[in-house]
Amino acid sequence: MEERKKTQVADMDRGVYDIKNEFEYSYISDAGLTEDIIREIWSNKNEPEWMLDFRLKSLEIYNRMGIPNWIPDISGLDMANIHTYVKPKVDMKENWDEVPEEIKSTFDRLGIPEAEKTSLAGVGAQYDSEVVYHSIQEDLVKQGVIYTDIETALHEHEEIVKKYWMTLIPPTDHKWAALHGAVWSGGSFVYVPAGVQVEIPLQSYFRLNAPGAGQFEHTMIIVEEGAKLHFIEGCSALSMMCLTCMQALLNCSLKIMLHCVILQLKTGLKTCTTLTQNVV
Repeated sequence: MEERKKTQVADMDRGVYDIKNEFEYSYISDAGLTEDIIREIWSNKNEPEWMLDFRLKSLEIYNRMGIPNWIPDISGLDMANIHTYVKPKVDMKENWDEVPEEIKSTFDRLGIPEAEKTSLAGVGAQYDSEVVYHSIQEDLVKQGVIYTDIETALHEHEEIVKKYWMTLIPPTDHKWAALHGAVWSGGSFVYVPAGVQVEIPLQSYFRLNAPGAGQFEHTMIIVEEGAKLHFIEGCSALSMMCLTCMQALLNCSLKIMLHCVILQLKTGLKTCTTLTQNVV
């Protein structure tokens, strides 16, 4: 079999990306992947019973599947040493002033609040495993557009979330899809009704601060017939002297149009994978 090579990126001025905050959390899972850890994540997030079943089945699939031969070399990644869930010391807010100053200053340096003021119709900001801020312009709400964190959607729009949950990229696709199905946390939910034109972008941004942790956000986008959406997703993490893992799944179900930009910054000792762009 042909030897797989690691993907390299050119050196860059990491500047704001490597300003480290104190590592504080309200809950952190044990390192590794076990049924007990999955149950603890599910319990902490107060999810419906069907999601626990989905997580446990995904873990079973992950454990029996081999590493696909089409990915770069990730031999340095040992999930036994990764904390798959780190909850920050804050619940989701709709006002930046209510976000703890240290977390808010991180997103200030990344330019997210300023971009929200000048060029975005809505913003989601995730810190480690949970969304800490989410907003959407009122005129879009009046048109029926939903843009919120995926956990809120799971409770307030459970029927539609369950209908589309990992149907385009199921856990049986490959080992990393199964991993995502087992340990996902955070992400955004977007629903655009038929005929509605979202001309100004929505943006979700994901920041990993915890050393030795994983971030497994899940973004679900549903665009009805004749609607239009511009969605931007970005993420960054510190360069650390230990391995971290960032994995995203972007689940798009659309009837006519989606313009989607995925940005992932991959430098230092991190393993990043993106599962994206399966469209019907």
